[in-house]
Amino acid sequence: MNLRAYLIGKKIDPDRLKSNESDLYKSFNIIFSQMHPDSFTAQKLFLINKLRRKYRLEKEPEENAVKQVKKVKPKIVPRLK
Repeated sequence: MNLRAYLIGKKIDPDRLKSNESDLYKSFNIIFSQMHPDSFTAQKLFLINKLRRKYRLEKEPEENAVKQVKKVKPKIVPRLK
C-alpha cells in the first residue's frame, strides 16, 4: 500500500494535499514508507482528521453502477381438472 491509496481510503484528496502542502506530503510519504499503516494512523490521527476536513475527497460518480432489477415472483397457477 502506498500513501496515495492510504489517503484515498481515509477520504483525503492526495492531489490537493500534495499541491497545497507539499512539505507535509513529502514527510508523510517518508514516514509512511517506514511503518505499518495502522501505526501511521495511530501516530498521525489528529493530523489526519484535520486534513480530512480540509482536503475532503469528492466522490466520483461510479461508471460501473449496476441498476437494481426488480425480482419477478413466479405466479402459481393451480392445476385442477
